[in-house]
Amino acid sequence: MIDVRQTWRSRPGLAELAVAMAAVALTVLVVRAQRSGLSVYPQIGGGAPASLLEEVLPFHWALTGLSGIQPFAWAHTGSGSLVPLLSCAALGLRRRHPAGLAVALIVLSTGWPLAVPMLIALFTVATTCPARTTWAVTAAALVPVPVALLLAPYPPGPLTLATAVSAVTLVAGAVGWGLVVVGLRERAVRAETEAALRTEQARQHAREEIAREMHDVLAHRLSLLSMHAGALEYAPGAPPEQLAEAVGVIRHSATRALEDLQDVLKVLRAPVVGDHTEPPQPTHVDVAQLIEESRAAGVELHLRQRLDDPATMSPALARTAYRLLQEALTNHRKHAPGAPVTLTLEGGPETGLTIQVTNPLERVAPAGPAPNPLSGPAPAPKALPGSGQGLIGMRERVDLAGGRMRHRTTPTDFHLDVWLPWTA
Repeated sequence: MIDVRQTWRSRPGLAELAVAMAAVALTVLVVRAQRSGLSVYPQIGGGAPASLLEEVLPFHWALTGLSGIQPFAWAHTGSGSLVPLLSCAALGLRRRHPAGLAVALIVLSTGWPLAVPMLIALFTVATTCPARTTWAVTAAALVPVPVALLLAPYPPGPLTLATAVSAVTLVAGAVGWGLVVVGLRERAVRAETEAALRTEQARQHAREEIAREMHDVLAHRLSLLSMHAGALEYAPGAPPEQLAEAVGVIRHSATRALEDLQDVLKVLRAPVVGDHTEPPQPTHVDVAQLIEESRAAGVELHLRQRLDDPATMSPALARTAYRLLQEALTNHRKHAPGAPVTLTLEGGPETGLTIQVTNPLERVAPAGPAPNPLSGPAPAPKALPGSGQGLIGMRERVDLAGGRMRHRTTPTDFHLDVWLPWTA
């Protein structure tokens, strides 16, 4: 389908020619009505300008139609037709000099039937000029109305009153239509800007959400990598088989961490963020793998899980719970390395999901001989550096899910309590 508006915009010369031709056709109708005794705009000069041009230009420009009618002969000489033709042609300047052209046509309209090009010029002023200029030109266009009423014999005749009403109506309609077009144009621009802003905000929100997800994954894998590397540091004389196994775990963790980092960079560089850019999301089944990864790194972890019908847990709730546990274990490895940690998961569709994380502030030394760091809990490693954003990010997740989060520190333990609404 051809877009007419796009065609006019791409060919401004053709559009201006069409406007000028339409103005000529409508002016012919106005002239015919005026010759029948009907007038749409007061002419104060009473034909004086035409008479003056008749003396200056004594040649005829009247064009005779095929049926003998003279559509452009609204005066006895060509001067009467030349001025309206030039006025319609001058509409090509209406976008360059809208106010000047409108004022000139208003002045000429007092002696010639130029109501149509004048109204087009007024419409252009209303759509392109500031409000103050628009109201000033509109007031100038209405000046001939009271002047014509004052010069008319008292009381004014019906034709004079009809001309005044017609002039006010047409001027108000042209200017009002122009203001409506300006309002619609501004609304369209504003709506387009707001839509673009909403789209950009949605993209930015999606990028932040995916980056937050990948940050948690990276922090988890790098902390596990540090734990395994710490175990190697404390067991330089371990058997080759155990060293090879530990090095394999480190290599695997480093590879996964690099893949996750590449995913983050790919997401942040993507011009459009959609469902296809998001990595696979974890479910409640993946919690077991998360626990095993932490235990394999030497964390003494105790899990208490009492869930009623976990299959009814929504993907959003499962993902939030998984990320909270992941961040809690990462924070534990950063701030209380070597200390045992207890995780509690309980709840159901009626009571909601409760997550509790508890760990001593310091590592409890085990009784008996020290265990092999590659086959059991490693000696107390150095605490990993933390950004201080772990609990803040967890609280943001809980707030987005509509839950509650509380953490407290006693002289001996750290406690984290989270409640999430159970959504199916």
